[in-house]
Amino acid sequence: MNSQYVVAKFGGTSVADFTAMHRCAQIINDDPSVRVVVVSASAGVTNHLVTLVQQKSNEAQRLELVESVMQIQGNILAHLTLDEDLQEGFNTTAEQFKQLAQLPALDQQQCDEILSFGERFSSYIFSQVLRDLGVSTQRFDVREVLKTDSNFSKATPDVAATEKAASDLLVPLLDDNVVVTQGFIGSDKYGQTTTLGRGGSDYSAALIAEAIGAKSVHIWTDVVGIFSTDPRLCNKAKPIPRLSFDEAAEMATFGAKVLHPATILPASRKGISVFVGSSKAPEQGGTWIEKETTSQSGIRAVTQRKNQILLTLKSPEMLLASGFLAKIFTILSNYNISVDLVTTSEISVALTLDNAPNATRPELDQACLDELGAFCHVTVENNLTLVAMIGSEIQLQGGEDCLVDVLSEFDIRLICHGASRHNLCFLVEQNKSDLVVQSIHQKLLEAA
Repeated sequence: MNSQYVVAKFGGTSVADFTAMHRCAQIINDDPSVRVVVVSASAGVTNHLVTLVQQKSNEAQRLELVESVMQIQGNILAHLTLDEDLQEGFNTTAEQFKQLAQLPALDQQQCDEILSFGERFSSYIFSQVLRDLGVSTQRFDVREVLKTDSNFSKATPDVAATEKAASDLLVPLLDDNVVVTQGFIGSDKYGQTTTLGRGGSDYSAALIAEAIGAKSVHIWTDVVGIFSTDPRLCNKAKPIPRLSFDEAAEMATFGAKVLHPATILPASRKGISVFVGSSKAPEQGGTWIEKETTSQSGIRAVTQRKNQILLTLKSPEMLLASGFLAKIFTILSNYNISVDLVTTSEISVALTLDNAPNATRPELDQACLDELGAFCHVTVENNLTLVAMIGSEIQLQGGEDCLVDVLSEFDIRLICHGASRHNLCFLVEQNKSDLVVQSIHQKLLEAA
Protein backbone atom coordinates (compact mmCIF):
# COMPACT_ATOMS: atom_id res chain seq x y z
CA MET A 1 0.00 0.00 0.00
CA ASN A 2 1.26 3.47 -0.93
CA SER A 3 0.34 4.93 2.44
CA GLN A 4 1.17 8.47 1.38
CA TYR A 5 -1.55 8.57 -1.29
CA VAL A 6 -5.07 9.90 -0.81
CA VAL A 7 -7.76 9.97 -3.50
CA ALA A 8 -10.21 12.88 -3.23
CA LYS A 9 -13.54 12.98 -5.01
CA PHE A 10 -15.67 16.10 -5.50
CA GLY A 11 -19.35 15.80 -6.39
CA GLY A 12 -21.46 17.92 -8.68
CA THR A 13 -22.34 20.63 -6.17
CA SER A 14 -18.68 20.87 -5.15
CA VAL A 15 -17.72 21.75 -8.73
CA ALA A 16 -20.90 23.62 -9.60
CA ASP A 17 -19.31 27.01 -10.24
CA PHE A 18 -15.99 28.83 -9.97
CA THR A 19 -16.40 29.69 -6.29
CA ALA A 20 -17.13 26.05 -5.41
CA MET A 21 -14.21 24.80 -7.50
CA HIS A 22 -11.82 27.29 -5.92
CA ARG A 23 -12.93 26.16 -2.46
CA CYS A 24 -12.24 22.53 -3.40
CA ALA A 25 -8.88 23.41 -4.92
CA GLN A 26 -7.90 25.00 -1.62
CA ILE A 27 -8.71 21.73 0.17
CA ILE A 28 -6.30 19.94 -2.17
CA ASN A 29 -3.65 22.64 -1.80
CA ASP A 30 -3.84 22.29 1.99
CA ASP A 31 -3.37 18.50 1.94
CA PRO A 32 -0.22 17.32 0.16
CA SER A 33 -1.19 13.66 0.65
CA VAL A 34 -3.94 14.01 -1.98
CA ARG A 35 -2.42 12.85 -5.27
CA VAL A 36 -5.51 11.91 -7.29
CA VAL A 37 -8.62 14.08 -7.66
CA VAL A 38 -11.79 12.58 -9.13
CA VAL A 39 -14.40 15.09 -10.29
CA SER A 40 -18.06 14.78 -11.18
CA ALA A 41 -19.88 16.84 -13.78
CA SER A 42 -20.85 20.31 -12.60
CA ALA A 43 -24.28 20.39 -10.96
CA GLY A 44 -27.06 20.37 -13.56
CA VAL A 45 -24.96 19.08 -16.45
CA THR A 46 -25.75 15.38 -16.09
CA ASN A 47 -29.49 16.10 -15.98
CA HIS A 48 -29.19 17.82 -19.37
CA LEU A 49 -27.13 14.92 -20.73
CA VAL A 50 -29.64 12.34 -19.51
CA THR A 51 -32.42 14.25 -21.27
CA LEU A 52 -30.32 14.21 -24.44
CA VAL A 53 -29.89 10.43 -24.44
CA GLN A 54 -33.51 9.66 -23.62
CA GLN A 55 -34.39 10.32 -27.27
CA LYS A 56 -37.41 12.50 -26.52
CA SER A 57 -36.18 15.72 -28.09
CA ASN A 58 -36.16 17.15 -31.59
CA GLU A 59 -33.20 18.88 -33.23
CA ALA A 60 -33.99 22.31 -31.78
CA GLN A 61 -34.41 20.88 -28.30
CA ARG A 62 -31.14 18.96 -28.57
CA LEU A 63 -29.38 22.15 -29.58
CA GLU A 64 -30.87 23.93 -26.57
CA LEU A 65 -29.66 21.18 -24.25
CA VAL A 66 -26.16 21.39 -25.71
CA GLU A 67 -26.15 25.17 -25.21
CA SER A 68 -27.32 24.72 -21.60
CA VAL A 69 -24.43 22.36 -20.89
CA MET A 70 -21.89 24.67 -22.50
CA GLN A 71 -23.32 27.68 -20.66
CA ILE A 72 -22.67 26.01 -17.29
CA GLN A 73 -19.07 25.40 -18.35
CA GLY A 74 -18.78 28.90 -19.83
CA ASN A 75 -19.89 30.54 -16.58
CA ILE A 76 -16.91 28.92 -14.84
CA LEU A 77 -14.47 29.55 -17.66
CA ALA A 78 -15.28 33.27 -17.51
CA HIS A 79 -13.11 33.36 -14.36
CA LEU A 80 -10.20 31.47 -15.93
CA THR A 81 -7.74 31.36 -18.79
CA LEU A 82 -6.99 27.76 -19.68
CA ASP A 83 -3.39 26.77 -20.32
CA GLU A 84 -2.68 25.78 -23.91
CA ASP A 85 -2.82 22.01 -23.31
CA LEU A 86 -6.10 22.28 -21.37
CA GLN A 87 -7.63 24.70 -23.87
CA GLU A 88 -6.83 22.41 -26.80
CA GLY A 89 -8.30 19.40 -25.02
CA PHE A 90 -11.40 21.27 -23.90
CA ASN A 91 -12.11 22.59 -27.39
CA THR A 92 -11.68 19.18 -28.99
CA THR A 93 -13.97 17.61 -26.39
CA ALA A 94 -16.60 20.33 -26.89
CA GLU A 95 -16.60 19.77 -30.65
CA GLN A 96 -17.02 16.00 -30.19
CA PHE A 97 -19.90 16.62 -27.81
CA LYS A 98 -21.74 18.98 -30.16
CA GLN A 99 -21.43 16.62 -33.11
CA LEU A 100 -22.55 13.51 -31.23
CA ALA A 101 -25.44 15.30 -29.51
CA GLN A 102 -27.03 16.19 -32.84
CA LEU A 103 -27.41 12.59 -34.00
CA PRO A 104 -31.13 11.79 -34.28
CA ALA A 105 -30.69 8.26 -32.93
CA LEU A 106 -28.13 6.88 -30.49
CA ASP A 107 -27.11 3.35 -29.63
CA GLN A 108 -26.25 2.38 -26.04
CA GLN A 109 -22.55 3.01 -26.48
CA GLN A 110 -23.18 6.48 -27.89
CA CYS A 111 -25.46 7.23 -24.94
CA ASP A 112 -22.59 6.44 -22.57
CA GLU A 113 -20.28 8.59 -24.67
CA ILE A 114 -22.63 11.57 -24.31
CA LEU A 115 -23.07 10.99 -20.59
CA SER A 116 -19.28 11.09 -20.14
CA PHE A 117 -18.84 14.67 -21.33
CA GLY A 118 -19.83 16.36 -18.06
CA GLU A 119 -16.97 14.79 -16.12
CA ARG A 120 -14.57 15.35 -19.01
CA PHE A 121 -15.38 19.07 -19.15
CA SER A 122 -15.10 19.63 -15.40
CA SER A 123 -11.73 17.85 -15.22
CA TYR A 124 -10.21 20.33 -17.69
CA ILE A 125 -11.59 23.29 -15.77
CA PHE A 126 -10.70 22.03 -12.30
CA SER A 127 -7.15 21.30 -13.45
CA GLN A 128 -6.74 24.98 -14.30
CA VAL A 129 -8.18 26.10 -10.96
CA LEU A 130 -5.56 23.98 -9.20
CA ARG A 131 -2.77 25.28 -11.42
CA ASP A 132 -3.76 28.85 -10.63
CA LEU A 133 -3.12 28.03 -6.95
CA GLY A 134 0.38 26.87 -7.85
CA VAL A 135 -0.36 23.13 -7.66
CA SER A 136 1.52 21.01 -10.20
CA THR A 137 -1.45 19.41 -11.93
CA GLN A 138 -1.92 16.96 -14.77
CA ARG A 139 -5.29 16.10 -16.27
CA PHE A 140 -5.64 12.39 -16.94
CA ASP A 141 -8.25 10.50 -18.95
CA VAL A 142 -9.58 7.86 -16.57
CA ARG A 143 -10.63 5.69 -19.50
CA GLU A 144 -6.98 4.74 -19.90
CA VAL A 145 -7.01 2.90 -16.58
CA LEU A 146 -10.57 2.20 -15.40
CA LYS A 147 -11.41 -0.89 -17.43
CA THR A 148 -14.90 -2.39 -17.55
CA ASP A 149 -17.07 -4.82 -19.46
CA SER A 150 -19.34 -3.62 -22.27
CA ASN A 151 -22.58 -3.46 -20.30
CA PHE A 152 -23.27 0.16 -21.21
CA SER A 153 -24.92 2.40 -18.58
CA LYS A 154 -24.16 -0.15 -15.84
CA ALA A 155 -20.67 -1.33 -16.62
CA THR A 156 -18.88 -3.72 -14.27
CA PRO A 157 -15.24 -2.83 -13.54
CA ASP A 158 -12.42 -5.24 -14.34
CA VAL A 159 -10.44 -4.87 -11.13
CA ALA A 160 -7.33 -6.74 -12.28
CA ALA A 161 -7.07 -4.86 -15.59
CA THR A 162 -7.68 -1.55 -13.81
CA GLU A 163 -4.93 -2.23 -11.29
CA LYS A 164 -2.41 -3.14 -14.00
CA ALA A 165 -3.24 -0.08 -16.11
CA ALA A 166 -3.08 2.19 -13.06
CA SER A 167 0.31 0.77 -12.09
CA ASP A 168 1.66 1.34 -15.59
CA LEU A 169 0.13 4.71 -16.44
CA LEU A 170 -1.13 6.51 -13.33
CA VAL A 171 1.19 5.72 -10.43
CA PRO A 172 4.33 7.07 -12.20
CA LEU A 173 2.68 10.50 -12.35
CA LEU A 174 1.83 10.84 -8.67
CA ASP A 175 5.16 11.81 -7.09
CA ASP A 176 5.39 15.02 -9.08
CA ASN A 177 1.75 15.90 -9.83
CA VAL A 178 -1.75 16.04 -8.51
CA VAL A 179 -3.66 14.08 -11.14
CA VAL A 180 -7.17 15.29 -11.96
CA THR A 181 -9.40 12.69 -13.56
CA GLN A 182 -13.05 11.82 -14.07
CA GLY A 183 -15.56 9.84 -12.08
CA PHE A 184 -18.44 7.75 -13.43
CA ILE A 185 -16.76 6.68 -16.69
CA GLY A 186 -14.42 3.96 -17.94
CA SER A 187 -13.73 2.02 -21.12
CA ASP A 188 -14.18 -1.55 -22.31
CA LYS A 189 -11.58 -3.76 -23.99
CA TYR A 190 -12.38 -2.16 -27.34
CA GLY A 191 -11.66 1.34 -26.01
CA GLN A 192 -15.33 2.33 -26.06
CA THR A 193 -16.57 4.69 -23.36
CA THR A 194 -18.68 3.09 -20.63
CA THR A 195 -20.41 4.44 -17.53
CA LEU A 196 -20.81 2.95 -14.06
CA GLY A 197 -24.36 4.18 -13.47
CA ARG A 198 -25.72 7.39 -12.00
CA GLY A 199 -23.69 8.59 -9.04
CA GLY A 200 -20.76 6.35 -9.95
CA SER A 201 -18.07 8.96 -9.26
CA ASP A 202 -17.77 7.78 -5.65
CA TYR A 203 -17.32 4.24 -6.94
CA SER A 204 -14.69 5.42 -9.43
CA ALA A 205 -12.70 7.10 -6.68
CA ALA A 206 -12.72 3.95 -4.57
CA LEU A 207 -11.72 1.79 -7.54
CA ILE A 208 -8.79 4.08 -8.30
CA ALA A 209 -7.77 4.10 -4.63
CA GLU A 210 -7.81 0.31 -4.68
CA ALA A 211 -5.79 0.20 -7.91
CA ILE A 212 -3.00 2.46 -6.60
CA GLY A 213 -3.05 1.14 -3.02
CA ALA A 214 -4.10 4.45 -1.46
CA LYS A 215 -4.54 4.78 2.28
CA SER A 216 -7.91 6.53 2.09
CA VAL A 217 -10.60 8.03 -0.10
CA HIS A 218 -12.05 11.43 0.73
CA ILE A 219 -15.58 11.96 -0.60
CA TRP A 220 -16.33 15.69 -0.59
CA THR A 221 -19.97 16.61 -0.96
CA ASP A 222 -22.39 19.27 0.33
CA VAL A 223 -23.15 17.77 3.76
CA VAL A 224 -21.01 17.30 6.86
CA GLY A 225 -20.79 13.53 6.79
CA ILE A 226 -23.43 10.81 6.86
CA PHE A 227 -26.45 11.65 9.01
CA SER A 228 -28.80 9.54 11.10
CA THR A 229 -31.42 10.37 8.46
CA ASP A 230 -31.98 12.97 5.77
CA PRO A 231 -31.63 16.30 7.64
CA ARG A 232 -34.13 17.83 5.22
CA LEU A 233 -36.75 15.52 6.75
CA CYS A 234 -35.69 15.71 10.39
CA ASN A 235 -34.03 18.83 11.75
CA LYS A 236 -32.69 16.80 14.67
CA ALA A 237 -30.76 14.42 12.41
CA LYS A 238 -27.09 14.22 13.46
CA PRO A 239 -23.90 13.30 11.62
CA ILE A 240 -22.44 9.94 12.59
CA PRO A 241 -18.70 10.26 13.37
CA ARG A 242 -17.71 6.64 12.60
CA LEU A 243 -19.28 3.73 10.74
CA SER A 244 -18.12 0.25 9.86
CA PHE A 245 -17.94 -0.84 6.23
CA ASP A 246 -21.02 -3.02 6.76
CA GLU A 247 -23.10 -0.21 8.26
CA ALA A 248 -22.07 2.27 5.59
CA ALA A 249 -22.78 -0.22 2.81
CA GLU A 250 -26.27 -0.83 4.14
CA MET A 251 -26.96 2.90 4.44
CA ALA A 252 -25.73 3.64 0.94
CA THR A 253 -27.62 0.72 -0.56
CA PHE A 254 -30.89 1.64 1.10
CA GLY A 255 -31.04 5.33 0.41
CA ALA A 256 -28.32 7.44 2.04
CA LYS A 257 -27.65 9.47 -1.11
CA VAL A 258 -24.44 11.02 0.17
CA LEU A 259 -22.52 7.87 -0.82
CA HIS A 260 -22.80 5.56 -3.83
CA PRO A 261 -23.55 1.99 -2.64
CA ALA A 262 -20.68 0.35 -4.55
CA THR A 263 -18.07 2.68 -3.03
CA ILE A 264 -17.58 0.42 -0.03
CA LEU A 265 -16.71 -2.68 -2.09
CA PRO A 266 -13.20 -1.75 -3.26
CA ALA A 267 -12.49 0.11 -0.02
CA SER A 268 -13.34 -2.93 2.10
CA ARG A 269 -11.37 -5.29 -0.17
CA LYS A 270 -8.15 -3.41 0.58
CA GLY A 271 -9.01 -1.95 3.99
CA ILE A 272 -8.98 1.60 2.61
CA SER A 273 -10.67 4.07 4.95
CA VAL A 274 -13.33 6.38 3.52
CA PHE A 275 -14.01 9.91 4.72
CA VAL A 276 -17.20 11.82 3.88
CA GLY A 277 -17.21 15.57 4.48
CA SER A 278 -18.52 18.89 3.22
CA SER A 279 -16.43 20.84 0.72
CA LYS A 280 -18.28 23.94 1.95
CA ALA A 281 -17.17 23.40 5.55
CA PRO A 282 -14.12 21.09 5.65
CA GLU A 283 -13.23 22.35 9.12
CA GLN A 284 -16.38 20.73 10.54
CA GLY A 285 -15.07 17.20 9.99
CA GLY A 286 -17.32 14.40 8.80
CA THR A 287 -17.82 10.65 8.89
CA TRP A 288 -15.02 8.06 8.82
CA ILE A 289 -15.83 4.62 7.46
CA GLU A 290 -13.41 1.89 8.47
CA LYS A 291 -13.06 -1.86 8.70
CA GLU A 292 -13.43 -2.00 12.46
CA THR A 293 -16.98 -2.60 13.58
CA THR A 294 -18.57 -0.17 15.96
CA SER A 295 -19.03 -1.13 19.57
CA GLN A 296 -22.44 0.55 19.56
CA SER A 297 -25.29 -1.88 18.92
CA GLY A 298 -28.85 -1.11 17.90
CA ILE A 299 -30.34 1.24 15.32
CA ARG A 300 -28.08 4.13 14.32
CA ALA A 301 -29.84 5.51 11.26
CA VAL A 302 -33.00 5.30 9.18
CA THR A 303 -33.00 5.74 5.41
CA GLN A 304 -35.45 5.57 2.56
CA ARG A 305 -35.23 4.83 -1.14
CA LYS A 306 -38.20 5.86 -3.23
CA ASN A 307 -39.35 4.65 -6.66
CA GLN A 308 -39.26 0.97 -5.77
CA ILE A 309 -40.88 -1.89 -7.65
CA LEU A 310 -42.43 -4.89 -5.91
CA LEU A 311 -42.40 -7.90 -8.21
CA THR A 312 -44.53 -10.82 -7.01
CA LEU A 313 -44.26 -14.18 -8.79
CA LYS A 314 -46.79 -16.86 -7.95
CA SER A 315 -47.16 -20.43 -9.15
CA PRO A 316 -48.92 -23.44 -7.59
CA GLU A 317 -46.15 -25.52 -9.16
CA MET A 318 -43.76 -23.99 -6.66
CA LEU A 319 -45.33 -26.03 -3.85
CA LEU A 320 -42.78 -28.62 -2.75
CA ALA A 321 -40.90 -28.07 -6.02
CA SER A 322 -37.20 -27.37 -6.53
CA GLY A 323 -35.63 -25.05 -9.06
CA PHE A 324 -38.35 -22.37 -9.10
CA LEU A 325 -36.18 -19.69 -7.50
CA ALA A 326 -33.19 -20.68 -9.61
CA LYS A 327 -35.24 -20.22 -12.77
CA ILE A 328 -36.43 -16.77 -11.64
CA PHE A 329 -32.99 -15.50 -10.75
CA THR A 330 -31.46 -16.87 -13.94
CA ILE A 331 -33.91 -14.80 -15.98
CA LEU A 332 -33.30 -11.69 -13.86
CA SER A 333 -29.54 -12.18 -14.22
CA ASN A 334 -29.85 -12.45 -17.99
CA TYR A 335 -31.43 -8.99 -17.99
CA ASN A 336 -28.84 -7.58 -15.56
CA ILE A 337 -31.53 -6.89 -12.97
CA SER A 338 -30.36 -6.45 -9.39
CA VAL A 339 -32.67 -7.55 -6.57
CA ASP A 340 -32.63 -5.93 -3.13
CA LEU A 341 -35.09 -7.77 -0.90
CA VAL A 342 -36.58 -11.25 -1.23
CA THR A 343 -39.37 -12.92 0.72
CA THR A 344 -40.99 -16.26 -0.07
CA SER A 345 -44.05 -18.32 0.80
CA GLU A 346 -44.98 -21.84 -0.28
CA ILE A 347 -46.16 -20.78 -3.74
CA SER A 348 -44.88 -17.26 -4.29
CA VAL A 349 -41.82 -15.06 -4.09
CA ALA A 350 -41.75 -11.27 -3.70
CA LEU A 351 -38.78 -9.20 -4.87
CA THR A 352 -37.95 -5.50 -4.66
CA LEU A 353 -36.16 -3.64 -7.46
CA ASP A 354 -34.83 -0.11 -7.62
CA ASN A 355 -36.51 1.99 -10.32
CA ALA A 356 -34.21 5.03 -10.32
CA PRO A 357 -36.03 7.98 -11.94
CA ASN A 358 -32.95 9.22 -13.80
CA ALA A 359 -31.95 5.87 -15.29
CA THR A 360 -31.32 5.87 -19.02
CA ARG A 361 -33.23 2.61 -19.42
CA PRO A 362 -36.05 0.93 -17.42
CA GLU A 363 -35.08 -1.46 -14.65
CA LEU A 364 -37.78 -3.95 -15.61
CA ASP A 365 -38.61 -4.26 -19.30
CA GLN A 366 -41.44 -6.12 -21.00
CA ALA A 367 -39.25 -8.87 -22.44
CA CYS A 368 -38.22 -9.93 -18.94
CA LEU A 369 -41.83 -9.87 -17.72
CA ASP A 370 -42.88 -12.01 -20.68
CA GLU A 371 -40.24 -14.64 -19.85
CA LEU A 372 -41.30 -14.74 -16.22
CA GLY A 373 -44.96 -14.82 -17.20
CA ALA A 374 -44.42 -17.97 -19.26
CA PHE A 375 -44.28 -20.12 -16.11
CA CYS A 376 -45.83 -18.05 -13.28
CA HIS A 377 -48.32 -15.28 -12.57
CA VAL A 378 -46.57 -11.92 -12.41
CA THR A 379 -47.72 -8.88 -10.44
CA VAL A 380 -45.88 -5.54 -10.58
CA GLU A 381 -46.52 -2.80 -8.02
CA ASN A 382 -45.02 0.70 -8.26
CA ASN A 383 -44.97 3.90 -6.16
CA LEU A 384 -43.41 2.20 -3.16
CA THR A 385 -40.56 3.23 -0.86
CA LEU A 386 -38.05 1.00 0.86
CA VAL A 387 -37.41 2.15 4.43
CA ALA A 388 -34.39 0.72 6.22
CA MET A 389 -33.23 0.90 9.81
CA ILE A 390 -29.45 0.57 9.89
CA GLY A 391 -27.12 -0.30 12.73
CA SER A 392 -25.19 -3.08 14.35
CA GLU A 393 -26.56 -6.32 15.80
CA ILE A 394 -30.15 -5.18 15.20
CA GLN A 395 -32.66 -7.46 16.90
CA LEU A 396 -36.39 -7.04 17.24
CA GLN A 397 -36.32 -7.83 20.93
CA GLY A 398 -35.45 -4.93 23.15
CA GLY A 399 -36.90 -2.26 20.88
CA GLU A 400 -39.87 -4.28 19.69
CA ASP A 401 -42.63 -2.54 21.61
CA CYS A 402 -41.48 0.89 20.51
CA LEU A 403 -40.99 -0.21 16.91
CA VAL A 404 -44.39 -1.85 16.69
CA ASP A 405 -45.92 1.31 18.11
CA VAL A 406 -44.17 3.43 15.49
CA LEU A 407 -45.20 1.22 12.59
CA SER A 408 -48.73 0.35 13.68
CA GLU A 409 -50.29 3.40 12.01
CA PHE A 410 -48.76 2.58 8.61
CA ASP A 411 -49.49 -0.14 6.06
CA ILE A 412 -46.40 -2.30 5.63
CA ARG A 413 -46.34 -4.04 2.25
CA LEU A 414 -43.27 -6.24 2.83
CA ILE A 415 -40.76 -6.68 5.64
CA CYS A 416 -37.34 -8.32 5.60
CA HIS A 417 -35.15 -9.06 8.61
CA GLY A 418 -32.65 -11.72 9.54
CA ALA A 419 -30.35 -11.93 6.52
CA SER A 420 -28.23 -9.17 8.02
CA ARG A 421 -27.77 -7.95 11.58
CA HIS A 422 -27.15 -4.51 10.12
CA ASN A 423 -30.60 -3.72 8.72
CA LEU A 424 -34.32 -4.17 9.04
CA CYS A 425 -36.16 -3.20 5.84
CA PHE A 426 -39.76 -2.81 4.77
CA LEU A 427 -41.87 -1.33 1.97
CA VAL A 428 -44.51 1.36 2.41
CA GLU A 429 -46.57 3.51 0.08
CA GLN A 430 -44.41 6.25 -1.34
CA ASN A 431 -46.71 9.08 -0.29
CA LYS A 432 -46.43 7.93 3.36
CA SER A 433 -42.70 7.22 3.54
CA ASP A 434 -41.56 10.64 4.79
CA LEU A 435 -43.92 10.32 7.76
CA VAL A 436 -42.65 6.81 8.48
CA VAL A 437 -39.03 7.97 8.51
CA GLN A 438 -39.83 10.96 10.71
CA SER A 439 -41.70 8.78 13.21
CA ILE A 440 -38.93 6.21 13.46
CA HIS A 441 -36.25 8.85 13.86
CA GLN A 442 -38.19 10.75 16.50
CA LYS A 443 -39.01 7.71 18.65
CA LEU A 444 -35.93 5.54 18.19
CA LEU A 445 -33.06 7.94 17.55
CA GLU A 446 -33.88 11.37 18.93
CA ALA A 447 -34.88 9.87 22.26
CA ALA A 448 -31.70 7.80 22.47
